[in-house]
Amino acid sequence: MSTDLGSATDPDVVLVGGGIMSATLASLLGVVAPEWSITVFESATEVAGESSDAWNNAGTGHAALCELNYTPSGPDGRVDTSKARTINEQFQVSRQFWSHLVRTGLTGSPKDFISPVPHVSFVTGEGGRTYMRARHAALSAEPLFAGLEYTDDPAELAQWVPLVMDGRDPAQAVAATRSVAGTDVNFGALTRLLLEQGGERGVQVHTGQRVTGLEKLDDGRWKVTVTDKRTGEERSVRTRFVFVGAGGGALPLLQRAAIPEIRGFGGFPVSGLFLRTRSPELVSRHQAKVYGQAAVGAPPMSVPHLDLRLVDGEYSLLFGPYAGFSPKFLKAGSMFDLPLSVKPNNLGSMLGVARTEMALTKYLVTELLQNRKARHRTLTEFVPLAEQADWEMITAGQRVQVIKQDPRSGKGVLQFGTELIVGSDGSIAGLLGASPGASTAVSAMLTLVQKAFPDRVAARRSALEEAIPSYGRDLSSDPALLAAVRAETMQTLELNG
Repeated sequence: MSTDLGSATDPDVVLVGGGIMSATLASLLGVVAPEWSITVFESATEVAGESSDAWNNAGTGHAALCELNYTPSGPDGRVDTSKARTINEQFQVSRQFWSHLVRTGLTGSPKDFISPVPHVSFVTGEGGRTYMRARHAALSAEPLFAGLEYTDDPAELAQWVPLVMDGRDPAQAVAATRSVAGTDVNFGALTRLLLEQGGERGVQVHTGQRVTGLEKLDDGRWKVTVTDKRTGEERSVRTRFVFVGAGGGALPLLQRAAIPEIRGFGGFPVSGLFLRTRSPELVSRHQAKVYGQAAVGAPPMSVPHLDLRLVDGEYSLLFGPYAGFSPKFLKAGSMFDLPLSVKPNNLGSMLGVARTEMALTKYLVTELLQNRKARHRTLTEFVPLAEQADWEMITAGQRVQVIKQDPRSGKGVLQFGTELIVGSDGSIAGLLGASPGASTAVSAMLTLVQKAFPDRVAARRSALEEAIPSYGRDLSSDPALLAAVRAETMQTLELNG
């Protein structure tokens, strides 16, 4: 990796942002277009410092095993598993591609970026228990969720999640599901490994270089203007394809590129706060990721969870999220990011969301007014015997939620997810939004490659199928392939314990 912009020449592909999305795309292009030259520009001094950083990313390895907002219940009590099925399948694609990279020389051990951790969903109250039974019954019928366990026995739950059960009212109704197939993923470490491997085949990574301009040229190429943050020197390169994978910084750059596809899109930044403990006693007693239910009327981003994390060889527990607010689109961004992102073509969408998302507004105001004691009370609802002195508050990454125009109503809507933007001629693309982003990065970037480079995908289909054995097939309807894929990825990624 280099901070010297002088070594940058006109590449075939420019990737803006040195996070998990750009790193994944660079690796996929290594499969479908190995002869192409690729340059990555990252504004920070190191790659993976924003949304991909381990402390800025939940690291759940989102597979819909425990996230209850992916399995909503309808008015009739029936649980919709479609979103959970899609997300789990996408995560299986990620695991296959990571396994391929490990087999073909990804440096280090898979344990440097992925480790097995049970995923638990936990609810209280009779309504919660009724929902959890219905959810378990619905998911258990899906091959992707085979082996999902259910219990509403407090004694058994005390073995699954002792910190959550210690001190809890024995009269309170409780219920949970558990999957021992869950994982914890350090996306920062994975990003660095992917870019290091890319460097071995010629991918150029330049840090400390902020992309300040994107201009479409008459010959169809893009002029990418870059400023050296250390010296202030400005220069440009020309490229056939640009991917804007700059996390929260993607929206302003796509607006600067002035592509029609970005019209109507806006963004609303929300910062995350977590309570963290590194107490060996507490960590040793909570070997799981536990997700609860968001409060009635609260947005999906507020789902409480108590996560076991493994970062740089050290275990810790994170509880949250508590929401904060900053107009910055990145932790290292500008206080003017939000106001400068408001344009005539997205003003209607922004104002529409301001009028309709009162629940989000109320949630954010309530969160911002909370003091340390109030935040600790929220923790004790999940961990009844938690001691305030054992926990410290940390600030996680900025998340810019997507605001878009509903094509049917014409009104602005807030979208809790990711949005892939691809220019009509396939010469530029970008990714907006947040969760489950990193966990489904391979599927997202595979979709991009298919849209932008269909000829390359057709020509290299056999190579793609070697890298992702389920490519073009549906795992949920092919139990034999699913079993084979799971067995292979568990062995290669060392997830057997």
